[in-house]
Amino acid sequence: MQRRASLVLLNALSLSRLPLAAVFIAVSDSHMRAFLVVLAAATDFLDGWIARHRGLATRWGALIDPVADRGFMVTAFIVCLLDGLIGPVELTLLLLRDIGTAIGFIVARLRPDMRAVELKARMLGKLVTTLQLAVLLCVLLYPPLVRPLVALVSLLSLASVVDYTRAVWSQRQRQQRPPSPPLGAPMSTVRK
Repeated sequence: MQRRASLVLLNALSLSRLPLAAVFIAVSDSHMRAFLVVLAAATDFLDGWIARHRGLATRWGALIDPVADRGFMVTAFIVCLLDGLIGPVELTLLLLRDIGTAIGFIVARLRPDMRAVELKARMLGKLVTTLQLAVLLCVLLYPPLVRPLVALVSLLSLASVVDYTRAVWSQRQRQQRPPSPPLGAPMSTVRK
C-alpha cells in the first residue's frame, strides 16, 4: 500500500507541471513566469530523482513525465510566441526534437514489430530539455542570449532525434534476433 501511495504522489508531482502551464498562460509578469519555469524544472528533477533512488520507476511514470514536460514546455513557448517574445521560426527550432520524437512515438505504436520496444529517455534529450528551460528563462529575463541558445537547441535537437532513432532501431533489432543457445549446449549438426 505504501508503494502505491508513493507512486500516486510521484505521478501527481509529474502532473503538477500541467497546472503550472495553465498559470503560465494566466500571468503576464515575466518574473512570475520565470519562477514557474524554475518550479517546473524543479518538479521534473525531483520526480526523476525520487523514482530512480527509491526504486519507483514505472512504465506509467515514464509516460506521464515526458507528457507533463512537453505540456508545460509547448504551452510556455506558444505563449511566448503569442506575446511576441519569440518568432515562429524560433518556435519551430525549439520544438524540433519534440516534433521528431512525437512522430517516432506514433510510428512505433502503429508498427506491430515495434510495439514491444521500450521508449526510454536519452541523455541528449535530457540536455535539450535543460537547454529549452534555459531558453525560456532567457526569453523572459535576458533576451540577448535567446538566438544563440535557440541555435544550440536546434542542433542538439537534430542530434537527439538521430540518437533516439538509432537506440530504438537497435533495441528492435535485438528483440528480433533468435535467442542464442545457452553456453555449453550442443550445437546442431545440420548438413546441407
